[in-house]
Amino acid sequence: MYNPKHFEEHDIAVLHALIRAHPLSTWVTIAAGELVANHIPFLVDPARGASGTLVGHVARANPVWNSFSKDVPSLLVFQGPEGYISPSFYASKKEHGKVVPTWNYAVVHAYGAPRVIDDAAWLRKHVTAMTDLQESRHPPGEWMVTDAPADYIERMAKMIVGIEIQIDRIDGKWKMSQNRAMPDRLGTIAGLNERGDPGSREVAEVVERYASK
Repeated sequence: MYNPKHFEEHDIAVLHALIRAHPLSTWVTIAAGELVANHIPFLVDPARGASGTLVGHVARANPVWNSFSKDVPSLLVFQGPEGYISPSFYASKKEHGKVVPTWNYAVVHAYGAPRVIDDAAWLRKHVTAMTDLQESRHPPGEWMVTDAPADYIERMAKMIVGIEIQIDRIDGKWKMSQNRAMPDRLGTIAGLNERGDPGSREVAEVVERYASK
């Protein structure tokens, strides 16, 4: 992806944090000579591989698990905070008016070769870990895999296939107003916070974090 140096993010802990906070990836591969995209949530295991390992699953009925390219690494895109930035936020609008709209966003691109795991015990452990993590983040967070009948979970597990992708390359782009003068950055923070919606406030927090570096 196009990634000017002032937007680059190399801190692996920051990249992994975005994946954990926004686990729904766009998994892009080549199959039968065409680009194929699927939207799959992944956990990230930082302990396996220099850049970590992505762990997820797909429906057995989804052909991607046995048709993904073995020759070209897969690309997984994790979209973080994002939002429209109005020129009205900028102090420079009042000074000279030479400003235009833009879009702020944080994104991670991870590359690697998928590995299929078709093992009942592995799948049970994986879906339990994924469920426990998400339930803890979304109150009331009271559901556990063991709440469902064991034979039902066993049948459902047979309908999915595990996927692991050791990350061979990982790129981060945090386009968060770093190319603007500080008065414009401060105006962006104020404007986003004034909107008041959770997404805008999340972007404002990231702009403020990078403005203080």
